[in-house]
Amino acid sequence: MSPKPRVAAVQMATGPNVNANLLEAERLIRDAAEAGAGLVVLPENFAFMGRRDHDTLSIVEADGDGPLQRFLAETASRFGVWLVGGTIALRPTTPERLRAAALVYNDQGVRIARYDKIHLFDVDLPGADERYEESATIEAGSDPVVVDSPFGRLGIIVCYDLRFPELVRHMVDSGVEVLAVPAAFTALTGKAHWETLVRARAIENLIYVVAAAQGGYHLSGRETHGHSMIVDPWGAILAQVPRGTGCICSPIDRGFQDSVRRTFPALEHRRLRCK
Repeated sequence: MSPKPRVAAVQMATGPNVNANLLEAERLIRDAAEAGAGLVVLPENFAFMGRRDHDTLSIVEADGDGPLQRFLAETASRFGVWLVGGTIALRPTTPERLRAAALVYNDQGVRIARYDKIHLFDVDLPGADERYEESATIEAGSDPVVVDSPFGRLGIIVCYDLRFPELVRHMVDSGVEVLAVPAAFTALTGKAHWETLVRARAIENLIYVVAAAQGGYHLSGRETHGHSMIVDPWGAILAQVPRGTGCICSPIDRGFQDSVRRTFPALEHRRLRCK
């Protein structure tokens, strides 16, 4: 019997020093690869979190060329892993904006997919003096992404996308089996909703979810929740890291997933379909 594939989620507390962040990401990817992971998911904004949102405009890259894209390709190839590169800033169609792009590289360092964050976090947090306006710097994407991989049909969403179940349900119609979720949930929203949302997306779609988060204090004054986790199609948490930097790794069992979908055929019982 062939061994079950292993997947990993990397957790970071990223700052504004790109080189330091990349060294930390490389170390954690190496840890994941040494633990047997074939798929590694980095958190949102893994390479840079500035003091202000607009600082990210200073590291925008053209699609297909740039130091962060080279880092992801070379690191995936060096460690022989499929790598979901959190998000990096790519040049948009609108001036003075960026695209928050999650790039997927295979174990040869070849880019397989690009997903641009669709839902932008424009909120005033209730009961707290915190306000976020991602649309001031980010141009929203529009297209869901699901690709073939050695781990099953792989879908990608980013952070705030997690609150929109119709997006993941749309992916079900494209055969999604494993969902990668780079994220940077705030401490407040994370404590209230992170685990619930991650497990809900797994349960309702009978999929594996690999959720990689920022977790700690950042120089901007922001605090992120962490609690990166890997969840199975029945909603069980297979691995989790609470706060700070680290990585988690777990096998995924496609036979178990097939069995759950066969004996508990909730997806086949749907009456309303995404159009």
